[in-house]
Amino acid sequence: MVVLPFTINAEENVGQDMIRNDSINMEQVIRIADIEVYPEYLSDFLKAAKEIAATSIREEAGVVCLFPCQEKGDSTRFRIVEIYASQAAYQHHIQTSHFLLYKQKTLKMVRTLKLNDVTPLNVEDMTILFKRVKGIK
Repeated sequence: MVVLPFTINAEENVGQDMIRNDSINMEQVIRIADIEVYPEYLSDFLKAAKEIAATSIREEAGVVCLFPCQEKGDSTRFRIVEIYASQAAYQHHIQTSHFLLYKQKTLKMVRTLKLNDVTPLNVEDMTILFKRVKGIK
C-alpha cells in the first residue's frame, strides 16, 4: 500500500465524494499492473479491460483512476494505472461483482500479471493533474 498525504480544498472533489475539510489526509493506493495476455484472447481482453475500467470509474467513488493502456510494440502487453482513494476503496473494488466477473472472464486470457505498487515523486503534481482532469468535459 502506498500512503499519500495531501490536502484537498473544500470545493474540490475526488470521485463522487465531496471533501469538506481543508486538511484531509488521504491514503491512496497507487499501482501499475503489468499484464501479458495470450495472443488468441487479445480482442476479448481488450473488451474486458475497457469494460472493467468504465464500470469501476462510473460506479465506485473510491476508484480515482483505472486507466488501461496497450503497449505499442507488443499488442499482448498492457499496463493499467490504478489509483484508489484508500486501502478500503481498493478492498471494496476487488469485492465488487463487476471486478469478480472480470477476473473470472480473464483468468484464462492472462499469461502473466504483476502488480507494482508505486510512490509518486511529486504529490503536489497529482493535485494539479486532478484539477485539470476535473475541468475536462
